[in-house]
Amino acid sequence: MAEKDNASERVIIVGAGPVGSVLALALRQCGIPILLIDQLAAPERDCRAASCHPPTIAMLEQLGLLEAGLEQGLVSPVFHYLDRVTGERIGRFALPEMQAPPAHPYVLQWEQYKITETIEAQLRDDAGAEIQRETTLVDITQTQDGVIATVERGDGSRDMLAGAYLVGCDGGRSTVRKLAGITFEGFTWPERFIKIDTRHDFTTLGSHISNRNYFSDPDEWMNLFMARGEDGSGMWRAVSPTLPDQPDEELLSPDAIEARLQKFCPKQGRYEIVTVALYNVHQRIAATFNQGRVLLAGDAAHVNNPIGGMGMNGGIHDAVNLAAKLDSILHDGAAAQPLLDRYTRQRRKAQVDGVQAQSIANKQMLGEKDPEVRAQKLADVRHASQTPDLHDAFIRRACMIDSFAAAEATE
Repeated sequence: MAEKDNASERVIIVGAGPVGSVLALALRQCGIPILLIDQLAAPERDCRAASCHPPTIAMLEQLGLLEAGLEQGLVSPVFHYLDRVTGERIGRFALPEMQAPPAHPYVLQWEQYKITETIEAQLRDDAGAEIQRETTLVDITQTQDGVIATVERGDGSRDMLAGAYLVGCDGGRSTVRKLAGITFEGFTWPERFIKIDTRHDFTTLGSHISNRNYFSDPDEWMNLFMARGEDGSGMWRAVSPTLPDQPDEELLSPDAIEARLQKFCPKQGRYEIVTVALYNVHQRIAATFNQGRVLLAGDAAHVNNPIGGMGMNGGIHDAVNLAAKLDSILHDGAAAQPLLDRYTRQRRKAQVDGVQAQSIANKQMLGEKDPEVRAQKLADVRHASQTPDLHDAFIRRACMIDSFAAAEATE
């Protein structure tokens, strides 16, 4: 396939996080030149967005990234549901034990900054890939034949960059989405979430703890996941809700952080805390993911609560889907509008029927306050974990297998 090297035919990608980086790599493997820009001088390093579900792992393999992911990440074939009130494990779900397991029967805990750094290292010596950091998008002009991005450098100078298409992978506060005038429909949860990173190995507390854990509690549920961390020694991430009116200083005090962890996982001595962060949580979807030659992917197109680790996965699915369609348009002469409209239909369906619905259901299940309803939900999880057909269906929903297949089948 002929390499396209004309700047007017390249794709400009705004945002060099995992979604923008995957899109850049996927386009380069199609022979499409890319310009990747980002405000930051380097990827942010933390433990967020570290779960890759089976459909995503298949894409990583297709892109030649899986070997690095297995080397840098952590394979997690099992996840647990626990009742914080009783301390009992109520459900164990094992991907390798499915009656028809996926090709990759596990979740790969591979932190997003490792994904971006791995891809950036590959693109660095690629003549068809240009990466400009400390570069901020300030304006977009669409023409009949392309798009012009006005950017501002770190030194305050401005430049105009031409491309065939521009894709916003620039997060929930997307400048691309705002400049395109695309509405971001949905809502913000009243409570903020708190994220705590600690090096303590929770599996030492007993077999009821796996690498991926969901604690149900009517007042203060918690997700507890393990990743490899920067040095490979292990980093655990605990996420739980806060009360809407709690002040920051109360929530972030060392004693409050310690009490929160001890409530779910009591142990002798204090926990070693690495980082703590408070953040607002949204459930929103862009009204469209394509507007002329301006496109959206990842958090720029959709955001959701983190229960289930679906956000980054959905963005990577966007990127791979979009790369294939841009390849058909730029290399095969396919009509752009029908393909890009289908991109929106497919990826919005994945969000509306899959990620948004499932992440909201996950939150409601973990935080259910009505005693009778809560007891029934826990009983349902227990029953599902013990019944082969229900066990498998539970995993297919939780690991985005069914929702991905349904979205791909959408015309």
